[in-house]
Amino acid sequence: MIDAHFHIWRQADLPWLVGPMQQRIFGPYEPIRRDYPIEEYLADAAAAGMTGAVYVQANWAPGRALDEVRFVADSAGRAGFPVAIVAYADMLAGDIRPALDALATEPSVRGVRMQLHWHANPLYRFASGPDLARDPVLQRNVAALAAFGWSFDLQVFAGQMESAAELSAACPGVTFVLQHAGMLEDLSEAGIAQWREGMARLAAQPNIVSKLSGLGTFLRKNDPAHTAFILRETVALFGAGRCLFGSNFPIEKLWTTYADLVAAHRSAAAALPEADRALIFAGTARKTYKLT
Repeated sequence: MIDAHFHIWRQADLPWLVGPMQQRIFGPYEPIRRDYPIEEYLADAAAAGMTGAVYVQANWAPGRALDEVRFVADSAGRAGFPVAIVAYADMLAGDIRPALDALATEPSVRGVRMQLHWHANPLYRFASGPDLARDPVLQRNVAALAAFGWSFDLQVFAGQMESAAELSAACPGVTFVLQHAGMLEDLSEAGIAQWREGMARLAAQPNIVSKLSGLGTFLRKNDPAHTAFILRETVALFGAGRCLFGSNFPIEKLWTTYADLVAAHRSAAAALPEADRALIFAGTARKTYKLT
């Protein structure tokens, strides 16, 4: 089993974990405003039988992307646990190549994430605008990831999925990993319809896979019924070979245990064929992030 989305950190390295609380899509986060080392992550994940994991950038201080990947690589080496790294790079930079070349000095790097999510609700807003995916500079820089064999972790809301599909079409040599199954935050009939339409648009792009992670973000709880709904809808659109599990720990630790989180996902996938479950919980992550 592979966890395709987790974080570790030292509190002092992340501006949003020190000083005043900041606005985050997952709400108040006082219990995780502290160090979260790999040893604690492995203790949390122990019962699930993880054999590898994918670290996703956690918004370190500006200019410290290489420090972040070195910290993670050193932590993984110390723990003797295989970890692939999705690093940060400013994909709006005029010349992205120096940043990517620097990241490439760490062989564990497998991709890049720059969060593009923007919402009319300011509580859910992160990026500077709703349509950064259409920015020609960003499209050019994301396309540059192909030369490294790296993916782009794509974080957008339903209202941004049309532009996200355009981005993936403009970069056919890059695999896009949709974060948190498209971050369904509006559970009204209209909200679900918009999400489903956007997800179908993204699924039509063959270079997009969907990460089944962060499903408790907007509920502030681990809800097995909600997990089952998202998994069922996402697998129907993308197929199991384009879906992968991620814990989003320690964010999800705000409201659940690792064991209960995995149990909800396994229960949601129980009706699928064994081969499909193997893809969701290991195979797709291994292929997408080039894990050995």
